[in-house]
Amino acid sequence: MSRRHMLRDRASGGHARVTYVELFFDLVFVFAVTQLSHGLLAHPSLLGLVETGLLLMAVWWAWIFMAWVTNWLDPERAPVRIMLFVAMVVGMVMTMSIPEAFGDRGLVFALAFVAIQLGRSLFTAWAMRDHPFQSRNFIRISIWFATSGVLWIAGGLAEGGARLALWGGALALEYVSPALGFWVPGLGRARAEEWDVEGGHLAERCALFTIIALGESILVMGATTATLAWTPMIIAAFLASFAGSLAMWWIYFAFTAEAASEAISHAKEPGRVAREAYTYIHLLPIAGIIVTAVADEWTIHHPLGHTDLKTALALIGGPFLFLLGGVLFKRAVFRAWARAQVVGLLALVALAPISLAVSPLALSIATTAVLLGVSVREGLVRRAKTSA
Repeated sequence: MSRRHMLRDRASGGHARVTYVELFFDLVFVFAVTQLSHGLLAHPSLLGLVETGLLLMAVWWAWIFMAWVTNWLDPERAPVRIMLFVAMVVGMVMTMSIPEAFGDRGLVFALAFVAIQLGRSLFTAWAMRDHPFQSRNFIRISIWFATSGVLWIAGGLAEGGARLALWGGALALEYVSPALGFWVPGLGRARAEEWDVEGGHLAERCALFTIIALGESILVMGATTATLAWTPMIIAAFLASFAGSLAMWWIYFAFTAEAASEAISHAKEPGRVAREAYTYIHLLPIAGIIVTAVADEWTIHHPLGHTDLKTALALIGGPFLFLLGGVLFKRAVFRAWARAQVVGLLALVALAPISLAVSPLALSIATTAVLLGVSVREGLVRRAKTSA
């Protein structure tokens, strides 16, 4: 088989479809999101939040770079498919290590993460060797990942605060690299406008990851409610949580996903827009959904009484991260401010002073009302634009 045949065929004019192989690959990250939310539930402290946030950033980075790679390489071709299957196995090792990543399995987590990042980039550099710009770019990426890999492995060998610091430094290197064009002495840097990105495919991939996160929130609230006595307050807490997840789905999929795909496909610099909107900003709504899922479990377990600090932070912080991501995402893609979401952010901030004086159920209903209000307002704005 010619190596050029490993590339996606875009001659049809439509955007590259998401394949079943990619969906199968995503199942590893369903498990990863579950591990992350359960980790935060088990360690609801500031340190636990920092550690979970760092692990989420690593999981997202492993996933989003694979989404970029399958934007160019065709997963239906045998070499690419084998690469994805190998990444799945290593990804399962990484994901199974998450609960003890800051314990006894730190080195296992680090080695698995580095193997995914570096192995994928080296494979892509080889697979695209008939396309000098892209191949050279993935050589640059491999050099960056090899450098950060030293910090990852050193952190896996260290303990406590040293591990956190080394892994934080590794993540900082990796997250800054796209903004710097993966600059390497002697190889220069890549310019975002030179990236031949398929906006529709990348948008669909990130939308599917959003479904993964929302699916975890549904599983959490369902599993929690199933184990408790179905009192009126428990049922009310479940309904408030479910309505919140429904509102987040509505905000994202009814008003953002499809329009963003179209906008990126027709942007003058689709690579730059996709990098800002998906590589960086899209992590915020994902984090918001995960934090909200944690808040839902705490609320369903204890709907009455005064709200403790961790529950208040999660109930307000989850929707806040979700809406903040939506505001920044729309600014990056459409060059416009999402006014309804900005108002929603202000409304969530206004709830903070009373959050510890009301019950978790009342606060959950209030934050859900904010999300529902945003979804209704954006629906009215969209309808007005459509009928104009």
